[in-house]
Amino acid sequence: MRWRPCAGERARGRRHRGRDAERGNAVVEFVLITVILVPLVLGVVQVALVLHVRNTLTAAASEGARHAARADAGLPDGERYARGQASEAIAGRFLDKVVATSSRVDGAETVVLRISAEVPALGLFGPAVRVSVEGHAVEEPR
Repeated sequence: MRWRPCAGERARGRRHRGRDAERGNAVVEFVLITVILVPLVLGVVQVALVLHVRNTLTAAASEGARHAARADAGLPDGERYARGQASEAIAGRFLDKVVATSSRVDGAETVVLRISAEVPALGLFGPAVRVSVEGHAVEEPR
């Protein structure tokens, strides 16, 4: 009489052979997931960086406009103040223009301060994205 494995032993043997056939799949899966996940994460980080710079420049423009709108200050004072605020927050080499103008809106004299900057699209390097923001303030009577 010849020995034959029972059903449980045959199933275990097949399972063992299946593991050998799948050996090395974890490395391939890791590479495939990493190729998709790393650019996605870096893209989210880059968008966050550009939004942070834009929000920082908006705050600097608003502060500069408020400074220029004071009764004891003028437009050049607001430009200098905004440039100083923006240079503290981001590198000054990225700032392009800081321009303050005065206009009449709904019967009130208003200061409009515009800041233009170029933000590198790849962290601190690479092609730049142009960001332009404005800050507004109503002038105090002199």
